[in-house]
Amino acid sequence: MADFYAMHVIEALRSGVPSRAVGAYFSEARPGMMKKIEGRMEAVRAGGPSDGMIFTGHYGEGKTHLLNTVFSAATQNNMAVSYVALGKETPMSNLPVLYQKIIANTYLPGAAQPGFRQKMEELTPGSGVTGDLLAFSAKELETDKLYYLLRAMLGTQEEEERTSFLGDLEGDFVSNDVIKRCYRRVQGQVAKFNQNFVKTRHIGDYFCFMSHFFRRIGLDGWVILFDEAELIGRMGKKTRLKSYREMQRFLSPGDQLESVFSLFALSSSYAEDVIDKKHEMENAEAEYAEDPAGLKAIRATLNAMLNAPELAKLTPAETLRILESIQEFHGKAYEWHPQVSPETIYAETEAGGYLLRTKIRAAIEYFDQLYQYGEAGKTKITELGKESFEEDETPELP
Repeated sequence: MADFYAMHVIEALRSGVPSRAVGAYFSEARPGMMKKIEGRMEAVRAGGPSDGMIFTGHYGEGKTHLLNTVFSAATQNNMAVSYVALGKETPMSNLPVLYQKIIANTYLPGAAQPGFRQKMEELTPGSGVTGDLLAFSAKELETDKLYYLLRAMLGTQEEEERTSFLGDLEGDFVSNDVIKRCYRRVQGQVAKFNQNFVKTRHIGDYFCFMSHFFRRIGLDGWVILFDEAELIGRMGKKTRLKSYREMQRFLSPGDQLESVFSLFALSSSYAEDVIDKKHEMENAEAEYAEDPAGLKAIRATLNAMLNAPELAKLTPAETLRILESIQEFHGKAYEWHPQVSPETIYAETEAGGYLLRTKIRAAIEYFDQLYQYGEAGKTKITELGKESFEEDETPELP
């Protein structure tokens, strides 16, 4: 009988669509980088300060695959995981929009679908977890909006209001006035905000609250994975600089986040094609001359990009192991037994060039031909084109 899970893995590899299943089963490559990442992730999980890092890799050499491997490792270690690809619709420069995208793509351990509403709906007045969250949101955040929102949500009997407040925690923010009216009705008191919540200034409260929430419901931390960070290079100058500044919230969060590990995948060519050619250090000094804190954050991000560890090219032995795994999965998926040596597969996939992505797709095409015709001709998979950092004039999502 065909193994439908193996078929899913093969079809994901064939299409080039990122897949966590692929990351879970093809995790043997890049052991050096994985050891480095897992060490820092484990330090956060063990109670150390929140942390973040950048790694780089050439186009098509497995950055997304590595992120999916980290995704699987994190969920197996009882951590919530968020996965987003940066770009116009998920802008690093716009934290309220970024928060909404991150939360929409947050998975709890063992969950097939993203979301945390069920855990939030389990909160009851008077419980230990609820009391802890109320105390935290009242005393540890810059504003006390979330304290009043929680009190209103726990007190209301109106399903529409409760749904609206849950949506607020997911980034569909409700107005301060809505919270105040509900709080006064259900608690019989006036909500006296210590300051009016403004999402562009106080969105950090939400990231901080959610990191605390995940710990209080029994998780060992929160991993946030950012793919395609190089797309920042296609933004306009001011947007790029703001993106670098906001990245520092995740790379060096200090005590603002609780048990959070953030990981950015960046193209190896970013340093030369964007930081150097577009003179980012000089741009930062000119634009942020009156904002020393912002300039310091931007410089720190740019230096982290310049010094980020790079994915080593796969050795022939590592490539052979991957090709052997593909052979095994193709056999399980389509109920046959391809009797081909790894060396033969390696030779037959040379047309795909040296990139991991094209070698994998060439290997699958090779097995497809053997399976269907009993023999294989030359594969038609060729090398991928070079990525571009031309600025995109499409307006950013507001």
